[in-house]
Amino acid sequence: MDYDTISAEAFGASLTGIGLNLLVRDVPAQVAFLTEVFGMSAHQPTRDFAILRYRGQVMQLHADGTYHANPLLGLLPEAGARGAGAEIRLYHSDPDEAAAKASALGAHILQPPTDKPHGLREVYILCANGYAWVASRPR
Repeated sequence: MDYDTISAEAFGASLTGIGLNLLVRDVPAQVAFLTEVFGMSAHQPTRDFAILRYRGQVMQLHADGTYHANPLLGLLPEAGARGAGAEIRLYHSDPDEAAAKASALGAHILQPPTDKPHGLREVYILCANGYAWVASRPR
């Protein structure tokens, strides 16, 4: 599938399984963060929308304004963090490398790279929208 040219209708019809769609204040800034820190590829990025791919998985970013008729919009805070309680886990991402890149971009490292008892090394990074991104790989 060519994510750079696919129409919105064809893209929507292609989605299966579990989807991840994040509402963000600034799509280009979030795209820059995710491509720089985690090496995601961005497709059709605009001020309002982007398709992102990570290790064969697809996710979407939407600007708040695109959700004008969506019931979630009323739940979003005007300021402050979003996504409390959600972890977006990016398996087979180097936590030390992600932490260094995120720190260089001014992101908040909630927990530095740590070896965990479940066999993974992980880092918890909060992006500007308050989502917790967890880069992890087997130790």
